[in-house]
Amino acid sequence: MPLLSCHASRWVPLTRVFKATSGSVLTLYPCRPALPSKQAVYLTVDPAGSARTRFHSIVTAARAKDDLLKGIDPEHREDVARILDLADQAQATWTTVYTDFYAPPIVAAALIALRKLADVTAVALGGYPQAERCRLCLGNAGALDSAVADPAKLGGVSAIEASGNFMFDPISHRDVLGACMGTGIVRGKVGDILMDGEQGAQLLVIPELVPHFEMALTQIRTVPVTTRGIELSELKIRPQKVQELQSVESSMRLDSVASAGFRVSRSQMSALCARGDVRVNWKPLKGSRDVEVGDTISCAGKGRLEIEEVSKTKKGKYAVKMRRLL
Repeated sequence: MPLLSCHASRWVPLTRVFKATSGSVLTLYPCRPALPSKQAVYLTVDPAGSARTRFHSIVTAARAKDDLLKGIDPEHREDVARILDLADQAQATWTTVYTDFYAPPIVAAALIALRKLADVTAVALGGYPQAERCRLCLGNAGALDSAVADPAKLGGVSAIEASGNFMFDPISHRDVLGACMGTGIVRGKVGDILMDGEQGAQLLVIPELVPHFEMALTQIRTVPVTTRGIELSELKIRPQKVQELQSVESSMRLDSVASAGFRVSRSQMSALCARGDVRVNWKPLKGSRDVEVGDTISCAGKGRLEIEEVSKTKKGKYAVKMRRLL
């Protein structure tokens, strides 16, 4: 059944709808200020020629989405709503749809919302098992069920390698990301960035942009680089190590706890926080902000720190139990 779309500045009269091709579906997007412009009314023209209309209430659809977004962090609602729109598209067209790359809290929130949809399956793809930034593959449940156990079958993620001699001009994660965005792409098109010391970096990207990066990513900072597509099996992934740590701190300030967990001085950690290289639950925070049990602290190039337990000592200080993921 062919799908037709019409972006209308007003409601289309039903007499015009009835003249649509027999057996087609016409999707109307109303622009009334009082109604959500992205919600649609679907009308089906019966193959026999009689105009049989099937209305999906705009207001009902809007309320349904609000129900799905209940409990989602307000900071993430817009991204999750965008993912839900793509899920609707996948369900309506019986196709597989891919999102951009998102940070872990957005992916987690979207998966929670998508579980409420009976006919849609979502699979997170990051390129390797420990990936932080992932994109979601959305499709009808039956079509994707077999891929849940082996996401690699879905594709959706490719890898590139930007190599150069960085012995005399070391680069950071921020430098590599800045060079990528300098080629004209947005953050959502790039997943994890794996630093490779003096050799450069490996990046996870959407497959369609591999040729773009091979041509456009020619320099990082002052160093010329050669960029090429590589197989996911060529990624240089360090085995993840876990360290259990304990520390006694006078406060739960981010720079205080993170300096103990990452084994750097307080002044160094304050500088890293000021540069935006330290994030709590994947959001950059000032070093003066407090952290608490359950928070995940990530620092560029130093791994992640999970706060497992906090208790008060007799002297009023904080005994912090942490787990560092390297």
